[in-house]
Amino acid sequence: MDPISDVLTLLNIRSAFSTRFEAVGPWALRFQSYRYVKIGAIVSGACWLTIDGEPPLRLSSGDCYLLASDRPYEVAGDLGIEPEDGHAVYRRFPGARIVRYGTAASDVERTVIVGGSITLDEMTSALLLDCLPPVVRIPADSSPAQSLRPVLEMLSDETATEPLGAAVMIEHLTQILFVQALRAHLAGEEAVPGWLGALNDPQIGAALTLMHQRATHRWTVAGLAAEVGMSRSSFALRFKTLVGLPPLDYLLHWRIRSAAEVLRAGERTVASVAAEWGYASESAFSNAFKRVTGQPPARYRTAKPAPPSAPPFRR
Repeated sequence: MDPISDVLTLLNIRSAFSTRFEAVGPWALRFQSYRYVKIGAIVSGACWLTIDGEPPLRLSSGDCYLLASDRPYEVAGDLGIEPEDGHAVYRRFPGARIVRYGTAASDVERTVIVGGSITLDEMTSALLLDCLPPVVRIPADSSPAQSLRPVLEMLSDETATEPLGAAVMIEHLTQILFVQALRAHLAGEEAVPGWLGALNDPQIGAALTLMHQRATHRWTVAGLAAEVGMSRSSFALRFKTLVGLPPLDYLLHWRIRSAAEVLRAGERTVASVAAEWGYASESAFSNAFKRVTGQPPARYRTAKPAPPSAPPFRR
């Protein structure tokens, strides 16, 4: 697989809950921070999105956004009014996918927002979150937004009418919207840090793809450099500058995080997992595993999942 598909598979992305929010007139809601990612789009109307510590962001019909911040945020039709507790408002509609705030379905001037929460695997969430800014806006008139429109239209229809099978459709459409928004963010003009942004570099992106496609190969820095047509020194410097880690450190972290997921998912022996991921001995694998995760494989398998003290791939 390509690096993004690999990482998204490891992250075990899920759509926690998706809703359709409708409002009219002056309104403002404040929400506490969310641990992972919020994805949304403006179906009609306009609103302001403000993360604590960041300037207000104007969102109009057709715009999409990603929230990847652990700070509280506000969504408002009017910046001049005191926001109401958004969680309290949503609790008035237990289990409902449509939340109407001071409006009715017949109001033509209402603002409509569709979106939801994306959950990620706790142990590996930093792989993605460290590469994203607090908020990403994808303007409706931008080239990357073209690919989002069919998904947005389907999501709008499903949330508005809730036909048979809507729950499954909405969950998967929210995930598709999330992946498409990531693609659009990568294709945008803003620089993207870490391994995610490095995929845009023809040579470093090619090296990352090689490492993911052939993760168990005994790569050397010289070997990777030769594969992408660079000198060893130039390749090592550019890789570390863009990704934030030397090439073989990146490969080590990727192998161990992938192996860790295998250990957590089944009853495989440590020795068999070590062999699968290219380690000649269980002891060599255990030493590398402890270096990355802070604990030996056997203990990791039975431990309660918790974020590592020093998340991998952090710049």
